[in-house]
Amino acid sequence: QVQLVESGGGLVQPGESLSLACAASARFFGIDPMGWYRQAPGNERELVAIIGIGGTTRYADSVKDRFTISRDNAKNTVFLQMNSLKVEDTAVYYCYCGYQGRAYWGQGTRVTVSS
Repeated sequence: QVQLVESGGGLVQPGESLSLACAASARFFGIDPMGWYRQAPGNERELVAIIGIGGTTRYADSVKDRFTISRDNAKNTVFLQMNSLKVEDTAVYYCYCGYQGRAYWGQGTRVTVSS
């Protein structure tokens, strides 16, 4: 079973930046894809960004040109650089990965954007 451990998150003001990281269990190879979802209070969980093992990326329209996803395949780690944060980016961010046809989720890390 793949375990995902997230780090980062916190409280920032609008316009500031924040980075998230998520490390999957190191003994697994071929974890694909990896990515981030988020869930704001009262809303459904939604895709933020996802990256394939070959580097192909997909972003939600709401975060394009502000967020950048990347991964380190050797370390099974995925990163999310969030710039120009907005109040509406406030949510719990969940790391996600796929492995052998199953989906795995992290425990979530809270991002709050507030002045």
